[in-house]
Amino acid sequence: MKPLECPCGGAAPGQRPDARAPKYAACCGRFIDGGATPANAMELMRSRYTAYVLGDTAYLRATWDESTCPPDLDASDSGTRWLGLQIRRHTPVDADHEEVEFVARYKVGGRAHRLHEASRFTRNSDGKWLYVDGQIKEK
Repeated sequence: MKPLECPCGGAAPGQRPDARAPKYAACCGRFIDGGATPANAMELMRSRYTAYVLGDTAYLRATWDESTCPPDLDASDSGTRWLGLQIRRHTPVDADHEEVEFVARYKVGGRAHRLHEASRFTRNSDGKWLYVDGQIKEK
């Protein structure tokens, strides 16, 4: 079942944490459900976070550069409860490369965690943005 509000919360650099979340269909749903293509790496990052929340492994694979996508990727039943996304930085490097630094909060087995990552994205020959890899930032 698709959520009413988007799990990404409409995350953008500098956005207040108490800002009202946009509707799923108008935010990440248009990308995940195939009606639109993310215009930049930040939109792709938000939609990938939402795909993790929804357990949509197919979307994650479709938006991951095939040279770095793990063969055993499965987000459908991870036991992870995603709690929120904060975009720290969105940096265009050149016309086909961008970086997004984010913090994703989640729980596993009742224990809270946070993933702070600087992710790299590339635009392929079809003009679609793909996740390449990321560097975990220390706390």
